[in-house]
Amino acid sequence: MEKVVLAFSGGLDTSVCIKLLEEKYDMEVITACVDVGQPREEIERPEAVATDLGNYKHYTIDAREEFAQDYIFKAIKANALYEGYPLSTALARPLIATKIVELAQKEGATAIAHGCTGKGNDQFRFEAVIRSLSDCKVIAPIREMNLTRSEEMDYAQSCGIPLPSDKLYSIDENLWGRAIEGDILEDPMVEPPEDAFSWTRSSEDAPEEAQYLEIEFEKGVPVALNGEKMEPLALINKCNEIAGTHGIGRVDIIEDRIIGLKSREVYETPGAFLLIKAHHALEQTTLTRNELKFAQQVTETYSELIYNGMWHDPLREDLDQMIDHMQRRVTGTVHLKLHKGSMRVVGRKSPYSLYQQEAVSFEDKALDQREMTGMVKNYAMQAALYHKVYKE
Repeated sequence: MEKVVLAFSGGLDTSVCIKLLEEKYDMEVITACVDVGQPREEIERPEAVATDLGNYKHYTIDAREEFAQDYIFKAIKANALYEGYPLSTALARPLIATKIVELAQKEGATAIAHGCTGKGNDQFRFEAVIRSLSDCKVIAPIREMNLTRSEEMDYAQSCGIPLPSDKLYSIDENLWGRAIEGDILEDPMVEPPEDAFSWTRSSEDAPEEAQYLEIEFEKGVPVALNGEKMEPLALINKCNEIAGTHGIGRVDIIEDRIIGLKSREVYETPGAFLLIKAHHALEQTTLTRNELKFAQQVTETYSELIYNGMWHDPLREDLDQMIDHMQRRVTGTVHLKLHKGSMRVVGRKSPYSLYQQEAVSFEDKALDQREMTGMVKNYAMQAALYHKVYKE
């Protein structure tokens, strides 16, 4: 009997997949959950469900440190935002898929399975990695059998699979953010209720007193908060806590999925917004105008590669090389003010700062103002010629 490794969350979709892989595909199922910062109950549940459904061989893989160092920090250096929001779910998927591939190779499995439907983005993200890194065949039972949610529930009941709780929303959570969708949120005219959020306070409930925060970066990577050196996991978690307390990080967007569908998505990414804003402020201090202009194009391309599941595309690796070269000078400290949903940069300093206070001062004479006359005279030459030769 062939072995298949199933990326397993313990929810309805993947629980149904266990039985389908046995009954319809005649395969020996191994389940695996990759920890990228989910709540502890979401890490413990898959193993419990795998045991209850048939004592399946199950792996829990802790990838949190790798997620922070090799994925989140790269996203910070690239200022990765897709359609205006930091990527969390999309950023974690290639790491999860990579760990599943490694496990399949260890177990001698010939196939890898997932519980994605044919409507979402994750099918692309998982399968792009699986096919790039292995020769395993990919099995997607829900998509391949064209199952609806109600059909899944009927099948689950027939197999004795516990039905999901009456949770209102579908939530994907990791170290870098929470993605919330489904139920009443599918109506784009419905304001997300407060019970949809758990990382962020509303601006009304945020503290009345503003908080000042100092973030230190080395070569584009955050290393300290308020002068205290911190490990990546602790630093990211603390940023989520601080920014969330002040009502920062909520996103409500009509998003463009890979297949072309528009979907209403709600996100909480407080630490991501905080760190990316601070990082960009330091870039503005240390990088040249041409570098900053080009970096905007890199950000868009890099973010689309992540969103579209193309983490293993060579272009992403090429861009990392260029970004790392630019980030050599993105070292310094940024001061921010957080207050009731707002976040402002109020100070920045760097040993590589291109800002020269003396030169820009109105009291400085090192730059002879008279030398600007010729430059200014010819500055808009083509615009002036255009208005002379073209009259409507």
